[in-house]
Parts: sequence; structure tokens; C-alpha cells
Amino acid sequence: MILFIESLIAIVLFSLIVVPMTAKNPIGVISDYPPAIRKRCIELGLTKETERRFEIKDLIRKGVAIIVLVLAAAFVLVKINHAENFLQGFGYAYIIWMSITWFDALVLDCVWFCHSKRVRIPGTEDMSEYHDYLFHIKQSCIGSLLGLPACLIVGLLVLLLK
Repeated sequence: MILFIESLIAIVLFSLIVVPMTAKNPIGVISDYPPAIRKRCIELGLTKETERRFEIKDLIRKGVAIIVLVLAAAFVLVKINHAENFLQGFGYAYIIWMSITWFDALVLDCVWFCHSKRVRIPGTEDMSEYHDYLFHIKQSCIGSLLGLPACLIVGLLVLLLK
């Protein structure tokens, strides 16, 4: 039950960060949009073309978020969940990671993003890629894999803290 509540809290916190940021300035999170929409934004001069999908500032922002999440997860898992070993730390952290990842994919992306006019970028409103559910599912599969190293570190931190 504790893990379920922690997952819900993590989902709420994640949503409180992502939803306002995306609704306020969709161009600010353009790296998370489908490729065709990013390309149209470049053609419209709304953003610049880059060699990489993620700018250094995007990587720093996401890297800092992961570091904070790893440290917070290790602390919570030891103090509240009483995780005592690597497997418990890794497993609990990965369950929470997966709950966030798939909530993001299914609710925030496939329901909100694909159907909300608030995330439409002017000049791209007509694009069918806003309804590309497969793009979001693929991104979540990648996100699931990216969670493995972060959760491995949580497991190691749990081991060190015990």
C-alpha cells in the first residue's frame, strides 16, 4: 500500500511539473514533440534546427531531475519503505518509475497531449502527428529502459545507506 501511495504522489508531482510547463510554453519542450511537428516548427522559424534532438540545457534539466529523484527515492525507500538491500531498493524504485512513465504515456500523452488544444503550436494545429499514439508508446518504452540505470543507482544507494 505504501508503494501505491508513493507512486500516486510521484505521479502528481510529475504532472504538476510537466503539465503547466507544456501548457504555458509548448516550444520550451519541443524536444518532446513528434519529429514532424519539430520539423514544422523549424520551417516556421519558431525554433532552430539542431543536430541533436535534445539541447545541452534539456540534458542538464533532465539530468538534474534524475539526480534529485534518485537521491529522494533512496532516502524515502530506506526511511519509509524500510528497504534493506539492493533488490528492494531497485525494485521499489523501478515500480515507481514505471508508474510515472506509463501514466505519462497513457494519460498525459495519449489523452491530454493528443487531444488538448493548449499544447498546439501555432502553425502546426492541422498536423495529424498530434494524434500519433504510437510515438508516445515508443517513447515510454525508451523511458522504461532509461529508468534502469537510475533505479540501479537507487539500489546501490539503499545498499550503502543500510
